[in-house]
This record gives sequence, structure tokens and C-alpha cells, in this order.
Amino acid sequence: MADACEVQRSGNDAAAHVAELVVITGMSGAGRSEAMHTFEDLGYFCIDNLPPSFIPQLTDLAQLPGSRIQRLAVVCDVRGQAFFDQLAGELDALHERAIEHRVLFLEADRATLLNRFKETRRRHPLCEEGLSLGDGIDTERAALSPIRARADVVLDTSESRPMELRRRIREEFIAESLAHSLTVSVTSFGFKYGAPSDADIVMDVRFLPNPFYNPELRSLTGLQAPVRQFVLGRTETGEFLQRWFVLLDSVMPGYLAEGKSHLVIALGCTGGQHRSVALAEATAAHLGKGGYRVAVSHRDIDRDRSAQ
Repeated sequence: MADACEVQRSGNDAAAHVAELVVITGMSGAGRSEAMHTFEDLGYFCIDNLPPSFIPQLTDLAQLPGSRIQRLAVVCDVRGQAFFDQLAGELDALHERAIEHRVLFLEADRATLLNRFKETRRRHPLCEEGLSLGDGIDTERAALSPIRARADVVLDTSESRPMELRRRIREEFIAESLAHSLTVSVTSFGFKYGAPSDADIVMDVRFLPNPFYNPELRSLTGLQAPVRQFVLGRTETGEFLQRWFVLLDSVMPGYLAEGKSHLVIALGCTGGQHRSVALAEATAAHLGKGGYRVAVSHRDIDRDRSAQ
């Protein structure tokens, strides 16, 4: 399950508190698990194989004071068997309660589903009482036809790889800019303490003049105005930032297209106190203006200061 993003509440209205509920359903083998993982990466609180009768309880829990659940995604499928027949009624109840929700239905053609089950060697949930795999697929399709007819989004995954399915889900369900589906962590660090092991992009800024050698700046950090002015006010820094931002603007859409949900950008100087701190802040501000969700941190900002 995925922890949801923090939510700003206005009153006790359910539709205002639960920003979105997505019900994922469809054919076995059509990609429901991949879809759920995609919603988890997008910040949804996800539950797999939820009996439809529990949907009202889940939405009620999301409305409790102190709840941090903003967006929900639940998988309801034929594995629930008798419970699945209740899904249509629960969807009607959501309409009556004015709870915003959408139904995602995943399907694939018969030949594709047959191949997928043969490749994974999994048993189809309806292959009981002597039914063949093909019979189970046909029975499931017939049982799901009423729900498919009322789905908000139907995705055929017959020709889709997992990466393509993730992209299509992001396009369909993220109403705001796709940039909001990517969380970016920008961090400063000191090379003398080692580069962050989880960094996707590492930029070495030790080529810039070091404020450490200015006695008036040595005990300060890149978060303070005198150091920021020393670092950012230089011509060479301005030229670097111009090219650095162009590079970031060119690669960020590629990370989105690849379905990456979390990107770590690390900028390093010698001690992680001055240059990298100021430039990490400038980088985070630039990405924030581009619509990305950005968090900035400074791993080694106090290490050299504590030793002085």
C-alpha cells in the first residue's frame, strides 16, 4: 500500500476530502497489478482485491479527522466472485453520496490472455469444475460486461508493455500537469564525505570559487545571503546555471516518459556547506517553477561547521 500525499481539507464534505477514488477492474491477466503499482507511485492509497461492500467503509475512514488519505485506488475483480456482483450497487451509492470516483477497466483480446496465462503458468480464477482456460476467459468477459459498459476509462492492453500501460494511466488520471507525477529530491553534499548512493544525477560544482577561503564566509552556509551572493553573483555561476537548467529541462520529460516516479538530483562541492547548498536551492526553485514536486535537503551542511 502507498501512503497518500498530504491533503488540505475544507469542511467535512466527502468529495472535498477524498480528492479521487479509482476503482480498478477488468480481465484477469490484463494488467490490474501493474495498474495498481502505477497508482501507488502516483501517491494513491491502494488496496488489492477489495470486496466492493468495503468501499463505503474505506471512504468513511478517509474522511476521519487526521486522515492523510487524499486519493484512493482499489482493485475489485472476479476473484471476489459473489462479492463482485455488489460492485454495480456500490458504484451507484458513490454517485448518491457525491464521492468523486472513476472506474478503470482493463481488457485484452482472447489470444493475448491465453498466452499470458500460459507464460506465467498461473491458474485462471474461473477455471474450475473442468473449465478450460479459454472457457474461463470467456466466462469472465461475460460476467464483467455490465461493469465494462459503465467504465469511465477502458484500456486494451493487448499490445501494451507495462511501461506503455503506466504512461497511459498517468495521461488518463493525472488531471494536472504530468510533472506532478514525478517527485524530485534535490540534495547538496560534500565529496569529501562521498556521493549519495541513491542519486540519479550527480553534478560536481567544485570548479566554482570556494567561499571557504573567505574568512568572513567560512562559518556561514549557502542558505545565508552573503554566501548566496558570493556563489550566485559570479559570472561563471550564471553561465553554468543557464546551461544546467537547459540540461534539466531537456532530460526531465524523458524521465516522465519512462514512468519514473522519484528522481534524486545531487550537487556536490568539497564540504557540502557553501557552493552545493546555494546551487541546490537554485535548482529546486527552477524545477518548482516548472511544475515539479520538489523537496530539497542538505546532507553535509553542518559537518564542516561542527569541526571549526
